[in-house]
Amino acid sequence: MRAVTVTQAPGSRLPVRRGRSPDLPGVAAAAVLVLLSATLVAQPQFPRAAWNEPQKPFRVFGNTYWVGTHGLGSVLITSDAGHVLIDGALPESVPQITGSIRTLGFKVEDVKLIVNSHVHFDHAGGISELQRLSGARVVASPSTAAALMAGASGPDDPQFGIVDPIARVASVATLTDGETLRVGPLAMTAHLTPGHTPGGTSWSWRSCESARCVDLVYADSLNPISNDRFKYTSSPLLRGFETSYAALEALPCDILLTPHPGFSEAFEKLAARDAGKADAFIDPGACKRYVAAGRKNLAARVATEAKP
Repeated sequence: MRAVTVTQAPGSRLPVRRGRSPDLPGVAAAAVLVLLSATLVAQPQFPRAAWNEPQKPFRVFGNTYWVGTHGLGSVLITSDAGHVLIDGALPESVPQITGSIRTLGFKVEDVKLIVNSHVHFDHAGGISELQRLSGARVVASPSTAAALMAGASGPDDPQFGIVDPIARVASVATLTDGETLRVGPLAMTAHLTPGHTPGGTSWSWRSCESARCVDLVYADSLNPISNDRFKYTSSPLLRGFETSYAALEALPCDILLTPHPGFSEAFEKLAARDAGKADAFIDPGACKRYVAAGRKNLAARVATEAKP
């Protein structure tokens, strides 16, 4: 099996105030475009219950499976020598994730490596408990590793002060950009994609069905979302986004998955496949369209910051 490449993405009622929009998932993905370009945007009341709605696990392709909730991504990549889990969703998502792994016929204890897209509570909140249950090694970018072990990110995070803390992760190893992580035949290569957070990381890998192999990408959020004090125009994360766009555009990308499934239309593709379109998840242009949408959102955000 060829090396996995890692590259650094229904709400409740929101009170409107001058600030920034939250990282909304699922069917609300399109609404983010509207919120980001609006003069008045919402300070979030995070829709945890909607994010944690149950989702039956399913095979995406080959040895890659969706084990997350209906609103949050968690992806299992399997091998006879052990498994890799990407993202831990919310703390309250852990029973669903572990149950989905078992429903698929795998053991949580066989998860040997846990990696993460970014450190916010809706993607990293379950990692501490998942590490405890599995005994897996947790590896992350230096910025993310520090936040995982501290239980919170620092003021360089655009959403500092508005996201919930997480349970501290007992032990986290750090990775470098371009480093390859291995579990048996699985090989994960890290590409840092900062912007949404300083330590954001996207992941790509190769899965096969019989003689057919495809490249998958789990791309981190590209949304420039923040508290109402943070300005991208005075932050190194503005340039970080450009680095991230270039990294994602350069990756082989037959199947795109994202931390919020609505951004990659995961369930629309699943429905199309269930209706008979066998290759519904195969979309070689998906990563480039994802980047194009990110660029548009960032331009709108920068224009908003320029207003008095």
